[in-house]
Amino acid sequence: MPTDITQEQLAATIDHAILKPELTRAEVDAELDTAAEWSVFSVCVRPSDIAYAVARLEGSGVAVGTVIGFPHGTTSTAAKVAEVAQAAADGAVEFDMVINIAALRSGLDEEVVQDIAAVKEAAGQHVLKVILETSLLDEEQIARGSRLAEEAGADFVKTSTGFAGGGATAAHVALMRRTVGDTVQVKASGGVRGLDTALAMLDAGATRLGTSASATILGELAARLSGAEASARTDESSY
Repeated sequence: MPTDITQEQLAATIDHAILKPELTRAEVDAELDTAAEWSVFSVCVRPSDIAYAVARLEGSGVAVGTVIGFPHGTTSTAAKVAEVAQAAADGAVEFDMVINIAALRSGLDEEVVQDIAAVKEAAGQHVLKVILETSLLDEEQIARGSRLAEEAGADFVKTSTGFAGGGATAAHVALMRRTVGDTVQVKASGGVRGLDTALAMLDAGATRLGTSASATILGELAARLSGAEASARTDESSY
């Protein structure tokens, strides 16, 4: 477990999720302000909030991403491609697309690859993360989905939407990490609500964390580091 991680290093792994459908504009504002306050890597917002988030976060250093084919993955490839085009025009620079879960479970591998590849082509140089929804898959399907995403050009494979029950597990993150090559990263998302869970996901091989609990996680780390520093000072004064 990466026990020596700094607050800045941990914040740089976080995509702060602002995706609940019921969030009001005031609640979105509060979440965007939280992301800026803690200097997380990015926010992942609802497609209709992209342009607003980009404007509100201007100058903060926080990137804006969004979701594609969310949360079920069963929209057509053409619809996913259109979503990416609009999202990019609105200012999003990272896209978290849901794999066609039914096609993956049906063994329609070529269809899965074509779907992802078309979205990656539309995304261009922007980052594409492919959400597998691991709680709905067995280990063979998770490994195969990871390989297909890599074949199609994905930059990341991601565990979960957070909307299908379950969520990321360290075992699934480790499976995804050892399945894909070094050019593909792993994002753990779903149920990452505390510092120890976040560290366990990083230890298992994730390089990005999707969470709506950024302030909790980073606040826990700040408190832990502050406690360690105080303990060290006490130890030094005892000599």
